[in-house]
Amino acid sequence: MAMLQFALHYGAHWLAPFLIARLLWAENWLRAGLVMLAANLIDLDHLLADPIFDPNRCSIGFHPLHDWIAALVYVAMLLVPRWWVRAFGLGALWHLAVDWGDCMMQGWI
Repeated sequence: MAMLQFALHYGAHWLAPFLIARLLWAENWLRAGLVMLAANLIDLDHLLADPIFDPNRCSIGFHPLHDWIAALVYVAMLLVPRWWVRAFGLGALWHLAVDWGDCMMQGWI
């Protein structure tokens, strides 16, 4: 089960943004996918935690870029009339959804 969870988690973080971008930005899907992938940079907030990585910790609600206020900022980014800002906001929301799913699979939520 742990290996399946690992594959789902990292596949969703690293591959799914390109699939989503392909659906939403057919002409610019590669660039949009890269911008969505760049939204994984919100994980830099893990550097503020001690320990930096804890497999028994749920990111949602713990790290500052993984909380509900940050999620509202990411939703607001969807309203900005620049494709790359919307792609980043969507990528960040997708990242939160993947982490939330991971927390659910481990029984934290």
